[in-house]
Amino acid sequence: MSQHRWIGFPIREGEHSRQAHCDLPEGTYERELGREGFFGPVSHMHHKHPPTGWVDWEGPLRPRAFDLNHIDDTPDCPWRAPAVLENADVEVRFWRLSGAMRHLVRNSDGDQLLFIHHGAGSLYCDYGHLEFRDGDYLMIPRGTAWRLAPTERCEILMIENVDGAYQLPEKGILGPNAIFDPAVLDHPRLDQAFRDQQDENTWQVRVKRLAEISTVTFPFNPLDAVGWHGDNTVVRVNWRDIRPVMSHRYHLPPSAHTTFVARGFVVCTFCPRPIESDPGALKVPFYHNNDDYDEVLFYHRGNFFSRDNIEQGMITFHPCGFAHGPHPKALKKSQESPGTFTDEVAVMIDTRRSLRTTDAVERVENTDYVNSWRSPGKAD
Repeated sequence: MSQHRWIGFPIREGEHSRQAHCDLPEGTYERELGREGFFGPVSHMHHKHPPTGWVDWEGPLRPRAFDLNHIDDTPDCPWRAPAVLENADVEVRFWRLSGAMRHLVRNSDGDQLLFIHHGAGSLYCDYGHLEFRDGDYLMIPRGTAWRLAPTERCEILMIENVDGAYQLPEKGILGPNAIFDPAVLDHPRLDQAFRDQQDENTWQVRVKRLAEISTVTFPFNPLDAVGWHGDNTVVRVNWRDIRPVMSHRYHLPPSAHTTFVARGFVVCTFCPRPIESDPGALKVPFYHNNDDYDEVLFYHRGNFFSRDNIEQGMITFHPCGFAHGPHPKALKKSQESPGTFTDEVAVMIDTRRSLRTTDAVERVENTDYVNSWRSPGKAD
């Protein structure tokens, strides 16, 4: 029958705001304790001090930042690009590609999502030819043979859905055309460029299965389709096509910006949008404990309004288990001199299982990142 919710009333104790994220009691700091990635039970604490006002931190559970700009260049095979974060559901790699791939690849472990951080060029795959540019997501279904031919040097964030398929989020009462209309999704075409690349030369297909690579050699180019029909194919969407949901009176949770849903994780996109204008509404992300999900943010472009000293091409990792939120300078600015628009573009990955870092990314870590929340004047 009905999938709607019965009316309920949360418990209220002490001094608290009337609504979450709005009109906080004078001199307090709100902290959200939520379950199931902003979809489950939730409570809001009001504190005398910032929940991130630590003066020291010992042990491995800490916020971390990595500068992927310093990752070494990688060969033309994406399976050789260094992994940076991984668990049983997702593998995140950072891939640099300067020239056209001279072989094909196929992922038999799961769907592949490419986010084009820099660069442009052409994707050739079983389904045809598709051009790409910076800011594009390219979702490549499991089992698809493909290669890239850049027209300029590319830097690519690769997000593999291990043994799973990418789907679009359920948009509920917003309707199917909200955030981005599925009509903006582009797919490969069997155009002249695709026909021109077909030849009778020797081609390799490097197949990744269970993290091992097998090489299959053909005396012709296997991308030789003359036609196809169906609805399983590569799709492209650019962040510029995303029209974020927002409210001028309420700071929405990150889940409102979900772009793809996967097995055990979600991929969200933060795009330029107006900043909340209601005087009592929070204008930066709220302090929160996301105690069921690890949170990863890749910074693509713009001014990252809730962070200090974070540049394009960096990635932050906040494992679940502690409160986090805006940096002190960002919070102060939002209270004293709030902006009217944010121009940031970032990709967020929230994972249900704990993530592991790799040797490749630990070599480019900013180990002082944990201190960027340190309470001023109380460090010694």
